[in-house]
Amino acid sequence: MQIAVLTFDGFNELDSFVAAAILNRLRAKGWAAHITAPTEEVTSMNGVTVRRQKPLDFAAEADAVIIGSGIRTREIANDPAMLSRIALDPARQLIGAQCSGTLLLAKLGLVGTLPACTDLTTKPWVIEAGIEVLDAPFVAHGNVATAGGCLASQYLATWMIARGAGVADAEAAMHYVAPVGQKDEYVRRAMAVVGPFLPEAAQIAA
Repeated sequence: MQIAVLTFDGFNELDSFVAAAILNRLRAKGWAAHITAPTEEVTSMNGVTVRRQKPLDFAAEADAVIIGSGIRTREIANDPAMLSRIALDPARQLIGAQCSGTLLLAKLGLVGTLPACTDLTTKPWVIEAGIEVLDAPFVAHGNVATAGGCLASQYLATWMIARGAGVADAEAAMHYVAPVGQKDEYVRRAMAVVGPFLPEAAQIAA
């Protein structure tokens, strides 16, 4: 499973790095989450500059995509040239959007009339785009999921692993990253959040 973690200038470190780190727990099974950006380097909202691992067009060929958020997302959402470079296919790919990434997903026409999750700052912009916003950390409709709140990135990663590898692998990945003394609690909570949105086949795979 090759995963593009879309990361733009002004990105939120928690959104890109937490999800990527959890997904990369499955490297032994051939999984790899790549920081994917339109430029060779991108600088976070807090001034952290990183080099991309994949160019933006990698998103079109990846098996799964996570759209991270950041302080420039609204600007990107209003840039037709940039949006035209993001080619996604929910019929073939698992697609997740984090916080303001949901706005990009809406602008790409991949949310439709379905309700979605986002952060409180982005909420009015997503509503303005014609999307109902849920007061929830995570929701998925088929192969497309949205999450709201920086630390909800763990739910996107859990969902993606459960869908792509199985529930047991998702639980193991969350158990590894969860705080000591709270591991079982974190695993239960993550699975309670994403479990209702897993198809029967993914649950059987566990």
